Order: sequence, then structure tokens, then C-alpha cells
Amino acid sequence: MADHIRIRKSDGKWCARAGGGIIAETTGALILSEGDFPDVVYFPRGDVAMAFMDASDHKTTCPHKGEASYMSIDTKSTVLENAVWSYEDPIAEVKQIKGYLAFDTLQVTVEEL
Repeated sequence: MADHIRIRKSDGKWCARAGGGIIAETTGALILSEGDFPDVVYFPRGDVAMAFMDASDHKTTCPHKGEASYMSIDTKSTVLENAVWSYEDPIAEVKQIKGYLAFDTLQVTVEEL
């Protein structure tokens, strides 16, 4: 794993809220710490309300994690564009995040309960 990335299992319970509702809740979150960036909470896909997610054409590439695929969240009142990402085929050093989703915290509230 890149020296500046650390992934650990969270001991707590986490939720993600968007559009006035809970879209994810888990006790199986992973916390990814990368350099000076804020920690990112990754939710197991099975603990996310995928019915509200729509695949996006947007993609980004991180040299330390691989290619990220994005999804938008369809709420009652709006669409939160590219508010969710995942690494469907992460590089080997961060393989733990495969099958997990992270949320853009400028659009989605992520909190430990």
C-alpha cells in the first residue's frame, strides 16, 4: 500500500443522509486516511440504498487507488450529481475498498452515530 494511505475498519456505526433521508447505514465501514486529506468513510455496497443511485459517466483516476466510477443520488427534490464513488477494480494495495462506496461530503452528510 502506498505509504501515505491507511485503511482501517471502523468500530462505530455510520450513516449517510441526503435529501432528508438515510441512504446508507452500517457497522462495517472502512476509514481511509490518505496523506493530509480528510478521512473518507467507505460503506459496504450492501448497506447502501442502491435504488437511489444512478450510474454516471464521470470517472477519475488516482495513482494510488485506481479508477473511480461515480453515481448520482436521486432524491425527492433534486439529483446530487456524482455524489458517490467507488473503485470497482482498485489497485492491489487498496483492494479492501472493492465493493465499498464513498460519499461527497459537500453533498451528503456522513456521520458516526
